[in-house]
Amino acid sequence: MTFDISYNARIRKSPFFDCTVADGVKAFTTYNQMLMPAHYGDPEGEYWRLIDGVSMWDVSVERQAQISGPDAARMTQLLVPRDVSKIRIGQGRYAPISDAQGRLLNDPVLLKLDHDRYWLSLADSNIWLWARGVAYGLGLDVEITEPDVSPLAIQGPKSFDVTASIFGDWVRSLAYFAFHETVIAGIPVVVARSGWSHQGGFEIYLKDGTRGKDLWNLVKEAGQPFDIGPGTPTTVERVESGLLSYGTDTRPDTNGLELGLGKFINLDMEPDFVGKSALRRIRDEGIARRRTGLFIDGERLPTAEEHWPVLADGEQVGVCTIAVFSLRLQRNIAIAIIENTVPDSASYSVETPDGTREATETPLPFCTPGRV
Repeated sequence: MTFDISYNARIRKSPFFDCTVADGVKAFTTYNQMLMPAHYGDPEGEYWRLIDGVSMWDVSVERQAQISGPDAARMTQLLVPRDVSKIRIGQGRYAPISDAQGRLLNDPVLLKLDHDRYWLSLADSNIWLWARGVAYGLGLDVEITEPDVSPLAIQGPKSFDVTASIFGDWVRSLAYFAFHETVIAGIPVVVARSGWSHQGGFEIYLKDGTRGKDLWNLVKEAGQPFDIGPGTPTTVERVESGLLSYGTDTRPDTNGLELGLGKFINLDMEPDFVGKSALRRIRDEGIARRRTGLFIDGERLPTAEEHWPVLADGEQVGVCTIAVFSLRLQRNIAIAIIENTVPDSASYSVETPDGTREATETPLPFCTPGRV
């Protein structure tokens, strides 16, 4: 079943919108009050292009919350569970943001552009309002704004060759989440080693929304020798890779520790941040749930559009937050949140639209980069 999208000022278009239409986009979703391409008519072909080659994605929906001003470092530190003083200019960090009860609000990448200017490259929730409230409540001298910044991703094993052909071989030496501000063909950008896949790649943060067509065509032309094509963040690949999707893999009461994000949440550092004491208490009392993988038996299932109940010995103990048919493993796989009290001997099952299926727990990720 298909539906038309009603365009209006509340749901914004990206600087690359016209280019995605010209290149054959067939479906959109919404994310951060913007239109985001969902596929170009061949989701399976786009998946294999990501696994084997190189794909370009309009991910302008990864909006930036910019924190700037005299108290920018202090403000940023209050939001993120990483020691901001130890992050160098030009470095990024994955930085889950929590509320005072430890509940996950967003899982952005933090970029340190200067000692008094930071970006939070956001998942799908409104952190501008949260951050402004924190700043106001504490009387901090900061501005929290949404700058004119729109990421374009280049992903896949050949992304290094494409990106190096545009900017130079220095991009190959960028550490993960590191970035560099530069200009290409008069277009101001930030080049970051990042992206929402495990196949490797870069995100080019366009800093002038009037140059969207120019940057899109520049990347498209540079990628022709490598058979680049348009694509989108791929649900099957992200599940195979165990990547977290805020809003899909989370509920309003979900905390970062049960999602397996403990290595990105420094509860023992000296600086304080919102949610630190609550997360310490959760850690010390014992994490109640865990994010894990499941193999689901039987014939190919449709991609889950809602959370499916997970049962252990007939009693519900959690939910599958997403389930897909793995193209590399050729079997049904799912990411689930289940209670930690379930005994190791329990027999799992999942209530699917096609009936109850037996399931087996397995660690994440399901796949490493590349073909199996």
